[in-house]
Amino acid sequence: MTDIERNSLAELLFPNITATREEIESKYPERTLTEGAKVTRFAPSPTGFMHVGNLESAFLDYIFAKQSNGVFYLRLEDTDQERYVEGASSLVKESLETFSIIPTEGAFAGGAYGPYIQSERKEIYQTYIKDLIKQGLAYPCFMTKEELQEIREGQELRKEAIGIYGHYAVDRDLSLEEIKAHLEKNDDYVIRIRSNGDLNKQVVLHDLIKGDITLPENIIDEVIMKKDGLPTYHFAHVIDDHLMHTTVVIRGDEWIPSYPKHLQFCQMLGFKMWKYAHYAPLTKKENGNTRKLSKRKDPEFSVSYYKEAGIPSEGVKLFLSTIINTNFEEWYLQNPDKSYLDFPFSFKKMPTGGTLFDTEKLNNICRTYFSRLKAQTIYEDSLKYYEEYDPDFFQVMTKNKDRLISFLDIERSGKRPRKDIATYNDVKLESLYMFDEYFYKDKEDTYKEISRNVDTDILTKYMAIYDENDTNDEWYTKIQNLAIENNYAPSTKEYKANPENYKGHIGDICEQVRHAITGKKETPNLYNILKILGKEEVTRRIQFFIS
Repeated sequence: MTDIERNSLAELLFPNITATREEIESKYPERTLTEGAKVTRFAPSPTGFMHVGNLESAFLDYIFAKQSNGVFYLRLEDTDQERYVEGASSLVKESLETFSIIPTEGAFAGGAYGPYIQSERKEIYQTYIKDLIKQGLAYPCFMTKEELQEIREGQELRKEAIGIYGHYAVDRDLSLEEIKAHLEKNDDYVIRIRSNGDLNKQVVLHDLIKGDITLPENIIDEVIMKKDGLPTYHFAHVIDDHLMHTTVVIRGDEWIPSYPKHLQFCQMLGFKMWKYAHYAPLTKKENGNTRKLSKRKDPEFSVSYYKEAGIPSEGVKLFLSTIINTNFEEWYLQNPDKSYLDFPFSFKKMPTGGTLFDTEKLNNICRTYFSRLKAQTIYEDSLKYYEEYDPDFFQVMTKNKDRLISFLDIERSGKRPRKDIATYNDVKLESLYMFDEYFYKDKEDTYKEISRNVDTDILTKYMAIYDENDTNDEWYTKIQNLAIENNYAPSTKEYKANPENYKGHIGDICEQVRHAITGKKETPNLYNILKILGKEEVTRRIQFFIS
């Protein structure tokens, strides 16, 4: 076609597009940023639930922008209207808020570089497509589904590259008159680029995580506008990242093969390309093999799982931090007074292969997280959880606020704080015996952990000497005296030296008291539990046990 014909075609296809590229770009000026500041974007498609891979992506975008004093924005990529799910956008917003991954600007916050929802940017994309047609770099393609399928099947049989290119691109050189004839018949069409790629040539992706990756040039006449007038994902994200001045695109490594077409789009449009960082997928061990985390098999794949399971959002982010940078965990353990935001995350420290999603590691880092919180904070955070998921225990917590906070405060200070809480569920599981509503509800259930015989005579004598006003040392001395008077060794060391001389040792007495008043084999410091319950309740429980 001549220049005049191409201009005529552009006007024929896009009569309502009157803006020019220059006019569009004037509305998106360069950002004013400090040197080294990164502009990142979380760009999910609202096509269903949020999964942990989405969360990892958003977290990466957030931390690299945050630590560089940059911009983290949210863009909703909804050009695939057939897969759009009602309410999915709200779920994205709710999930980001739950994990305090708050964009600087974007779909729900607004900003100077919007709209941030792709379906609202249709005219912007069409302005660029119209310009490509004028330059002879794009064309309308009227091929039917049946024609495309036939070509694909033939290419598969001949083991050729799959797609429309070369002699398969039968509509590449349609005349203006032929195109008009199709349009007069209302034939459906898409817009494709006119690729100048050479399968024998290669391009290099300078990836911030994986290093240089060599890939073949794109030879496919890629679709850039679908039949509904909306762009394809690949074309839309190139336009948006250019106009919104993204500096780093952080995404899963399954997108690496698409780099050559994105590079080609940028070259055709005359854009300076941003940098890419492709991270490895989350994997899981199963029967000795490693596989990707699965929506079908793994409940932890869904972001909603963590909230429902009572796993703290901060704990999940700490766990993701250990996956993102292998040296984070050691740093976190050595810096108890610092946040993950104080850690210098680096693309160079990110794993290039699959990253293992270890639920036990998640639990361990959550235990460490809880061990560093004040009892009041644990109480307040878990109260919100139980208000939503367990109203009965919520009422117990509210009624027994001081008792529960005192219990949570046991062994919280010192070099080795307790680590019995990994989830908000554990707050209930570890403290149930502190509340009459549960302790006296079912005697068999209360004492189901107790398998050994208990010396009820010792328990009766213990009741006579217990004084809730005793200091820890005074309390322990009384138990030592009780041990000696009843043929129990006053220390485990003496008992081990001559076990045949004793009925047991002082630890056995403490263990029997623990059994009687808690029904548990293990608890936080027994002295503190006794103090919280008080003399009257301790006596009542021992009598309850003996009876």
